[in-house]
Amino acid sequence: MVHHYLPAVFAVGMALAFWSADRRAPTSIALAVSLGSLGVSIAFQVMLFDPRLTEVLLPWSAPMAIFEGLTLAAVLEWLLRLRRTLPVRPGANIRFGDGVLRCGQVSALIYVLASFAAPELRFATFLQAYDQHGWGFTALPGFWVFAIPILATTLFGLVGVVELMRGRPDPAEGVRLIAMTIATPFLIAGFVMPIDYAAFSLVLGEVSFLVGAVHYHVLQGQRGQFMSRFLSPQVARLVAERGLDRAMQENQLEISVIACDLRGFTAYASAVESRQVLRVLREYYDAVGRVVGTFGGTIKDYAGDGILILVGAPLPIDHHARCAVEMARQIRQETRRLIAQWNVPGHALGIGIGVGTGVVTVGVIGAASRLEYTAVGPTVNLASRLCAGAADGEILMDQRTVAYVGETGVSARPPVRVKGIAEPVPHFALFAEQRAIDAAERIPDVMPID
Repeated sequence: MVHHYLPAVFAVGMALAFWSADRRAPTSIALAVSLGSLGVSIAFQVMLFDPRLTEVLLPWSAPMAIFEGLTLAAVLEWLLRLRRTLPVRPGANIRFGDGVLRCGQVSALIYVLASFAAPELRFATFLQAYDQHGWGFTALPGFWVFAIPILATTLFGLVGVVELMRGRPDPAEGVRLIAMTIATPFLIAGFVMPIDYAAFSLVLGEVSFLVGAVHYHVLQGQRGQFMSRFLSPQVARLVAERGLDRAMQENQLEISVIACDLRGFTAYASAVESRQVLRVLREYYDAVGRVVGTFGGTIKDYAGDGILILVGAPLPIDHHARCAVEMARQIRQETRRLIAQWNVPGHALGIGIGVGTGVVTVGVIGAASRLEYTAVGPTVNLASRLCAGAADGEILMDQRTVAYVGETGVSARPPVRVKGIAEPVPHFALFAEQRAIDAAERIPDVMPID
């Protein structure tokens, strides 16, 4: 008899795993509720059909049907939540997919209401029907009173899955969808099969879904590993130490922003093969990424040949302006070394860089399907504007940046107008031969990361 409880323990364990691993994700919460309810339902049925407990637990059989209905409704809620992450296809009938899943939840509610209305009939003709009536249970009208709502819920769920797959869900979620579709027949069969076989059927269904869930988390982990190449290791450490919420919460900070892009890239891209363009961008991104990672900065955006870098967020950096200027100098040095290899006759490339310092608002924006860490404020526009005005090899800086790093080795330029700033902004150019910050004094509190 003890082994009959294993599917219940397994289901509850999976529920706790989903809940603890991703408690803030609506999809994971729905799955955790479904699996937890399934575990409670299985455990109660095993106890209900123990001759020593049947008489005591029979009055509770109808209330416990709530957990069975909750299992079905929560799975459909998972599908509904998953639909919210999909982009809307042109001409798609959103109401149809949502309506189908809501109808499935209504069917689950009908099953619960029927269980309350006729608890004795449910016990006598539906629960563990094979053990009580053999294969003749299919001829019992009472069996279909409860089977039809469950089958209707399953059918609505399958239609919902088809609609989801047509919407091309995230590949990782697609794996979980397929796994749940495979697991569902085994889980439902476990409620009517002979009790010895029911345990096997339920475990088989749970394992089928577990395989998909593990595959899902492996894919998510691979994505995280891939994306970590574009973030400073210190950002990952900050998230690990403080948690994602605190690391990414909206805040106002004074930081420095670097904008850089390649000069002559549009003409260059039109003159060479697309493979060569892609190779140039890949090497360019890698070179800039190495420099940014060395100083603990964060790349906010890649946009063609343009790159926007935050220095001081989300990871605080002392002397962020000095760090930004030295970072810009090294980006210029690394990029110009590569440009010598990329150039073709008649289409020379160059690099222009702008650096701005000021208060910005940082935080997470986006929809359920995609989140992005961003910085908003005039300083971001200023860095981009300075970058646009920089000639090949120039590093243009605003007055606040120069105030932090000192005016040695810079020359004043005419003020420029910047969106979001009322008055023209003074700015300065760092001499190409100037090292910006003497090696003995360079960023005393910020050391490159090994």
